[in-house]
Amino acid sequence: MVDVRKIVVVVEEVEAAKTALQWALHNLIRYEDIITLLHVYPSSRSKSKKKARLLRLNGFQLALSFKDICNNFPNTKVEIIVTEGDQEDQVGAKIAAMVREIGASSLVVGLHDHSFLYNVPDITPPKIPYRICPSPTAIIWRSRKSRRK
Repeated sequence: MVDVRKIVVVVEEVEAAKTALQWALHNLIRYEDIITLLHVYPSSRSKSKKKARLLRLNGFQLALSFKDICNNFPNTKVEIIVTEGDQEDQVGAKIAAMVREIGASSLVVGLHDHSFLYNVPDITPPKIPYRICPSPTAIIWRSRKSRRK
């Protein structure tokens, strides 16, 4: 029996994020694994519900474009989560909290010049290691070691 893993892929409007997803699909995802496409948009500083609704809608549309990439791979199970972050500089903390809440075994992020990883230096608890993937545009964060039986 195969161990089903939950893998979170951060959805951003940069090519590096799509490259990271494609890398994960080719190198990380196994049959029956669940891919969660996670988009965190910064909260609107204005109290405008219309602007917040537009940010959420744009996030869903972006996540659906990432889901289209996943549809080219047979037997991929995809979930989409679009949620609001507190402030733009706290997006990384929100992503880390969502990964823990989901119980994901891996986090895949496209690394780029304006990545939240540079803004939030301590988003991971000290006991959680990360490693740079073979692709220079991707980073994998493993929250726990996989258990193979």
